[in-house]
Amino acid sequence: MISITDIKNMPGVRIGSWEDRKAATGCTVIIAENGAPTGVDVRGGAPGTRETDLLEPINLVDKVHGVFISGGSAFGLDSAGGIMQYLEERNIGFDVGVTKVPIVTGAVLFDLTFGDFKTRPGREAGYAAAAASEKDDLQEGSHGAGTGATVGKVKGMDYAMKGGLGTFCFESEGLYVGAVVAVNAFGNIYSPESKEFLAGVLDEGKKNILDAEKMIIGMNNFQKDTFKGNTTIGVVMTNGKFDKTECKKIAQMAHNGFARTIRPSHTQMDGDSIFAMSTGQVEADVSVVGIMAAEVVAKAVQRAVKEAESIFGMLSYKDMK
Repeated sequence: MISITDIKNMPGVRIGSWEDRKAATGCTVIIAENGAPTGVDVRGGAPGTRETDLLEPINLVDKVHGVFISGGSAFGLDSAGGIMQYLEERNIGFDVGVTKVPIVTGAVLFDLTFGDFKTRPGREAGYAAAAASEKDDLQEGSHGAGTGATVGKVKGMDYAMKGGLGTFCFESEGLYVGAVVAVNAFGNIYSPESKEFLAGVLDEGKKNILDAEKMIIGMNNFQKDTFKGNTTIGVVMTNGKFDKTECKKIAQMAHNGFARTIRPSHTQMDGDSIFAMSTGQVEADVSVVGIMAAEVVAKAVQRAVKEAESIFGMLSYKDMK
């Protein structure tokens, strides 16, 4: 295992975060100075996204310069303005003659009911996250886009646990595939390796983790707003050489990582979304990278909760051990 920030064969790609610990929110951005073909696959029924239409293969722009994942719900989409400012100041973007327009896409998660809902990642936060990418000090757990993330909300926030930001990367013969994921799931986080729930909905004594899917199945007459406030979003990066269409396929396959570790995932009230970026240094097979992407996403999801720390009394994985 290596950290995603240790990828040395992917020049021009950096990751940075901004966070407000007191407000429990934040954002994380991946900067691709040279541009990167990017695809996206949205599986949740309630996504919050920006510029994803540009990623469709039939549309003109073939590279993006930044992908962000952010808290703040739809308000967090404003962070893109700061990322664009940062890139334009450095002459990075799609050349339109009079200037270069940075192509910035991304997605947001709902963390407004945890911490201070009046503080959301905006333009200044996006700029700060982009600038932080120069420092190469990305932190996992309760940081960046995962600062206000929570999981296991079947019984409400009183019985939820802390989510977070996770990363993971595989390398095979010079081919790198990595992921950064902000985990803010309605249900539980499951470890396929240990066959146990790592985090999720707590019992009345807050000593054990209950089976969220079994509980939901028994909630046939649930109120629809019970399921609000969720979304797991992530970005897969590879130095394999792919176009937008192939990147979309990689993003589709990467969602298998969510299905393996988030129970349930892809509900109608989630906004689960994965972006896939290609920096194009080595030849690679799209199916091989898709398989690797699913695995690094699954690992990143688990690391997100394992590295999370308690905020505002919200129990974390570390507290249960």
